[in-house]
Amino acid sequence: MGKKETLTDKSELTFEQTVGRIEEIVRMLEKGDAPLDESLSLFEEGAKLINTAGKMLNDAEQVVMRLQKGADGEPREILFDDE
Repeated sequence: MGKKETLTDKSELTFEQTVGRIEEIVRMLEKGDAPLDESLSLFEEGAKLINTAGKMLNDAEQVVMRLQKGADGEPREILFDDE
């Protein structure tokens, strides 16, 4: 995959698309076929996507916490396994 095939607008990707692209980058880097400059570019793209995915997870966690309230109306933390 050449530089032209990298995703340019990460802000429009869903979480699943972001993770998929990270997995694709990992596979490409593990193969070791790419020239050094392309490998560095892929690594940089992957690092940015990891940060983006982490922010998406943090944002989702905040939404879940806001939606969960106890009987007294105060937010409470509920583990997903307890459901």
